[in-house]
Amino acid sequence: MLGPSLGMSAWALVTGVAMVKAGLPVPVAVAMTLFVYAGSAQLAALPLLAAGAPLWVILTTAFCVNLRFVIFSAQWRKYFGHRPRWQRLLLGYLAVDLNYVLFVRRFPKPKPAPEQWPYFWGGIVWNWLSWQAPSLLGIALADRIPTEWGLGFAGVLALLGVAYSLLAGRKTWVAGGVAAIAAVAAFGFPLKLNIVVAIAAGVAVGMVLDRWIPDAKAEPST
Repeated sequence: MLGPSLGMSAWALVTGVAMVKAGLPVPVAVAMTLFVYAGSAQLAALPLLAAGAPLWVILTTAFCVNLRFVIFSAQWRKYFGHRPRWQRLLLGYLAVDLNYVLFVRRFPKPKPAPEQWPYFWGGIVWNWLSWQAPSLLGIALADRIPTEWGLGFAGVLALLGVAYSLLAGRKTWVAGGVAAIAAVAAFGFPLKLNIVVAIAAGVAVGMVLDRWIPDAKAEPST
């Protein structure tokens, strides 16, 4: 987690600064970083908050930006569906994109195993601290850190590096490429719906490829 979390921390710092510079009082900005804990949703909601948009518009925007977590949680269920409800609810709050990507790479077979729970907690605790500490620092030092530094792009680079490591075969490359093209093609959609379009396109193509081009089975040894 150490390498990617450096980029995420830079993104968190920028998000903390952006919340205060968007006009949020410091206590509200602190509450937002602690309870929302979703950088893309926070940054998408900030311009709407500053413009005085209706609450339903703000909530809808955050909902659309975070729809990808529906896909993540459906996959998490295969590993942790047997856990008590309170643990699964806590998992839903703490687990983010980076944790999901690294976890699935470490445990590609979607079935429970004893070592998954401690691995999961090690990742989410480090990621939570790596986000919250810089975000709170950004809130405290908002007047001294210019948003023109562009540190948020470091978070994008961190996620790109992790995503690249998951492109292990031709099918994943095709699905990833389709998702990227869809995200760019739908960039003009409101409420950042291009993210939802990209996810839907990538998943759909992946499912079609899995059905049409099944993985080759290993031949029995002789």
